[in-house]
Amino acid sequence: MTYGEFLEYVSSKCLHETIYTDSDGHPILVIRLLDAYGMVNKLQRPWVGLTKEQMLEILKEIDPEAQRLPIGFRLFADAIEAKLKEKNT
Repeated sequence: MTYGEFLEYVSSKCLHETIYTDSDGHPILVIRLLDAYGMVNKLQRPWVGLTKEQMLEILKEIDPEAQRLPIGFRLFADAIEAKLKEKNT
């Protein structure tokens, strides 16, 4: 993302306090800190799904006797992940 694209994105997505130009002619954008934190986190954190091993670890927290990941559980977990990804990306 270029600096110009970043400024355009910030201006459209967050509530900013003011935009002004410094003595060198560069635009300065003053934004609320929480808005900036949310934007940066969203821009820098790509979606990462769970591995089969992580799903099995979660299942073992519910059922300590579980030795493998049943296909039904895997399909259910994949469906939940897909819906979360759709809502958060």
